[in-house]
Amino acid sequence: MVASIYLDNNATTQIDPRVLQEMMPYLTGNYGNASSTNHKFGLIAAEAVQTARQRVADLIGVEDREITFTSGATESINIAIKGIYSRYQSIGKHIITCQTEHKAVLDVCRSLEKQGAEVTYLAVDNHGNIDLQDLKNAIRKDTVLIALMYANNETGVIHPIKDIADIASENKVLFFCDATQAVGKLPISLKNAGIDMMAFSAHKIYGPKGVGALYVKRKSKRIQLEPLMMGGGQENGLRGGTLNVPGIVGLGAAALLCKESMLEESKREEILRDHLQESLLELEATSVNGLTNSRLSHVTNITFRFLKAEHIMVSLGNIAMASGSACSTSSLDPSHVLLAMGLSKDDAHASLRFSLGRFNTKEEIDQAITLVSQKVKELRDESPAWQLFKRGLIE
Repeated sequence: MVASIYLDNNATTQIDPRVLQEMMPYLTGNYGNASSTNHKFGLIAAEAVQTARQRVADLIGVEDREITFTSGATESINIAIKGIYSRYQSIGKHIITCQTEHKAVLDVCRSLEKQGAEVTYLAVDNHGNIDLQDLKNAIRKDTVLIALMYANNETGVIHPIKDIADIASENKVLFFCDATQAVGKLPISLKNAGIDMMAFSAHKIYGPKGVGALYVKRKSKRIQLEPLMMGGGQENGLRGGTLNVPGIVGLGAAALLCKESMLEESKREEILRDHLQESLLELEATSVNGLTNSRLSHVTNITFRFLKAEHIMVSLGNIAMASGSACSTSSLDPSHVLLAMGLSKDDAHASLRFSLGRFNTKEEIDQAITLVSQKVKELRDESPAWQLFKRGLIE
């Protein structure tokens, strides 16, 4: 029996035992409400939240008061985009985003279109890159927000964030960045980055599920958000509700570990990723999607032509992989990211994402290479399309 191999770290990560250890006291004895600071139980919780806030701020190079805790990146995205549109629609109703954004951003934008927003969805080239001139050309007098991700969740392609921020600043347009896949993986310092708002999540960086953060630049008086949820005025009135103290502590612990080990982990994961990628590319009619120098070091998205990615995954149930975003796994539609990059529906359906992480070993990668390669060959032997391809009857 082959042991399970987890290569779907872009969907979620294993909670680091060191993170869980820091969380445990706040699930048992230190169970106070962080807003109840009139007794020691609440004070202990409030102090833990503040420590976590500072750790998260340190990870991305900002002030602690610029961090708002949320239930995760999806909520942060909703607060940022809906909050800006609600507050600034009297100035303008135009938003710019990209065809390859995460569904959390795209669905929010489509929802706002029903409320009168006008949204421009930038195209990408076959490597998943936007054209900065297209971005400049898309900006109008009534543009209030640019919403572009830091790194793509399906391909790992990294956008030129500094250039985007400069364009936004030059045109006096706010810039929101979904950095869910980048935070904790790339060195990010927002002090002079030009990003006005940024979303990320704990469970992508070996923390718990159900907690994330939204960075909102405080030095700019222009940024005013309309809160989605009203409650007890927590988080400077931006996100009402009793704070998830254990989760926040976990996010803070995860942030600290990433700050300490990010560069070393990135180099190790890149070596493993390249070994996996190069080995699988030895198979005939395979290719990498988003093969560029500007790419997350732990991600590769590979097309195995004339197959269905779903068939590979089902037949290799002991290996966790993905055929698209984790939020879209119930959909039978091909990846919107890969289609935007110019892949055919068949090739998009034939593509698998491998995302490595902190706990993967060289032995696991070698085993995955062997198992995936064998299964691809077996399935192709049974594929009529593959036989036609080998006979030169289709391309």
